[in-house]
Amino acid sequence: MQISKNSVVTIRYSVADAQGKPLESGEQAYLHGGYGNTFPKLEAALEGQAAGYSTNLVLQPEEAFGVRDEGLVRTIPKSEFPPGVKVGGQLRGMTDDGREQVFNVVKIKGPQVLLDGNHPHAGKVLRFALKVLEVRAATPEEVTHGHAHGAHGHHH
Repeated sequence: MQISKNSVVTIRYSVADAQGKPLESGEQAYLHGGYGNTFPKLEAALEGQAAGYSTNLVLQPEEAFGVRDEGLVRTIPKSEFPPGVKVGGQLRGMTDDGREQVFNVVKIKGPQVLLDGNHPHAGKVLRFALKVLEVRAATPEEVTHGHAHGAHGHHH
């Protein structure tokens, strides 16, 4: 089966930065066809392909996790946080324009906590290595929900 709109695609992927340093890897199933479940450039590269297909792609920041927004970096007094705040943790907060945002705890220095609302890979050129493991027709429920279900997809 070829990858087309409303097919569920299971891929094995690895992501590295522009210098080739590995950032993450794994397997993922996604609903293909413009549902926003993966980056548009990755979907375009996989369109019409079948299981066994492999490719390497380079995505610029604006094609992946976006450019860094320094307005999403905050320094907050540690006294304003619940006990147990640790580097690597996440907290929900509000942006300057009142939107809810997830902030990553980047650094704790004395009485200050540095938070960053950017995705950890924002601003980075990313190198993707992809292999299509499986392609199948999406179920009506997956199409209605707008995402893949199952082993490497979304669980309800």
